[in-house]
Amino acid sequence: MGSEVGCMISEGPWIFIGVTNAVRALNTQTSLDLSLDGPVGLVYALVVGNEMLFAGTQDGRILAWKFNVVGNCFEPAASLIGHLRAVVSLVIGAGRLYSGSMDETIRVWDLTTLQCIHTLTDHKSVVMSVLCWDQFLLSCSLDQTVKVWVATESGNLEVTYTHNEEHGVLALCGMHDAQGKPVLFCASNDNTVRLYDLPSFNERGKIFAKKEIRAIQIGPGGLFFTGDGTGELKVWKWIANEATSA
Repeated sequence: MGSEVGCMISEGPWIFIGVTNAVRALNTQTSLDLSLDGPVGLVYALVVGNEMLFAGTQDGRILAWKFNVVGNCFEPAASLIGHLRAVVSLVIGAGRLYSGSMDETIRVWDLTTLQCIHTLTDHKSVVMSVLCWDQFLLSCSLDQTVKVWVATESGNLEVTYTHNEEHGVLALCGMHDAQGKPVLFCASNDNTVRLYDLPSFNERGKIFAKKEIRAIQIGPGGLFFTGDGTGELKVWKWIANEATSA
């Protein structure tokens, strides 16, 4: 890639890779290789929604592109300005774009107008990951908390529950176990991933690693994957009578 890779996602035939000062767009069907300019510094987060590609950048902006079918290229669509430091997490849900930043805030953007409609300031350190699940927004931070947000009647988001951890939380991921029960994965900087039943937050189990697990990905058929700082990728599968099995 020619530089450090900050993130990578796939969408249809496209693989989008966040690098320093650019997003690389690779089409796996046509071998088209595009470089989308505009980012300043490393691109930490990417997400696709409302027919746009969004990139969270080191300088605090969120850049958006739309694909031009005629020109077979991505065209700049918007620059979302508000965060004061790097944007490190992005997620889309219910017509909203949620962005977590090193400035300790979460911003909520309307996907139609691309305007910031809320700024959430309850975290006290870097917001590492945001997750939409049903009607809830979940967020985690290096402030050692996981927060559950819910929309009020006025449309604002309020914290309905704060779960305290003993270490900073790096990543969140959610899936259903073999019985279809919702389980939240919380990767912490003590080299573990804790599994919690929702909505009770009762601890279900723990995954250990030699270094920090920063990547958790859900796969088909009850599979999920964890990647840690040693370069080790583990494949896990839910089984009916135990929490996890390698």
